[in-house]
Amino acid sequence: MKSFRLPAVFAALLVAAFALPIHAQQHVTFPSGSGTGEGILYLPHTPGPHPAIVVIHEWWGLTDWIKQQAAGYAAHGYVALAVDLYHGQVTTDPAVALKLAQGLPQDQGIRDLVSAVHFLQARKDVDPQRIGAVGWCFGGGYALQLAIADPDLKAAAINYGRLTTNPADLTRIHAALLGNFGALDRGIPPTAVHAFIDSMHAVGKSIDVKIYPDANHAFENPYDTKVYRQKDSADALARIDRFFAAHLQ
Repeated sequence: MKSFRLPAVFAALLVAAFALPIHAQQHVTFPSGSGTGEGILYLPHTPGPHPAIVVIHEWWGLTDWIKQQAAGYAAHGYVALAVDLYHGQVTTDPAVALKLAQGLPQDQGIRDLVSAVHFLQARKDVDPQRIGAVGWCFGGGYALQLAIADPDLKAAAINYGRLTTNPADLTRIHAALLGNFGALDRGIPPTAVHAFIDSMHAVGKSIDVKIYPDANHAFENPYDTKVYRQKDSADALARIDRFFAAHLQ
């Protein structure tokens, strides 16, 4: 399956190209514990049932780039739900992003994501047995936590997200896992990635991981111009496309 992402310079053309074959995006809400989760739903132009993907944003919030990723998945036959864990708050200020990320209780974030999976499972245009998740940075860590929390999840793609080596957590994972990381990432260094891989193997689990030797944290996002690496980003996004094609289609 070919990668369908383009560099940031083509973002406007990308959205326009996807506008014709996709139904209008829909803001949706769904029950989440005693509260409400929310997000933007992107639909393929055919009736389905389709595989589905929960798309999880970075610590900036539900930005245009994350929306573009969700729209891209819908254009290729997935029902894509970009969950808004911050409920409308978006920032470009790292200090504000840190406060937003730290201000979200992890149990609430996981609950919203599990509820998003249940929301998708209940839709007639979704095959409930073919639901995956993908996240970047803050969202990459939550993609892993969702795989731990929800045994029904079929596949999860983790992009430079926080990892765990807790065997009690890892044994709960039933989803296929894929990971993309940067060797220059100080927050999620290669030592942490290898410890995670070793811990997965120790409990009889596997994961497809690639560490890009010249990449830093957030290397896939073209809007983060200081660390963006076009070639590595294209490769990582293509890996995700092939991964979902293999496990969800």
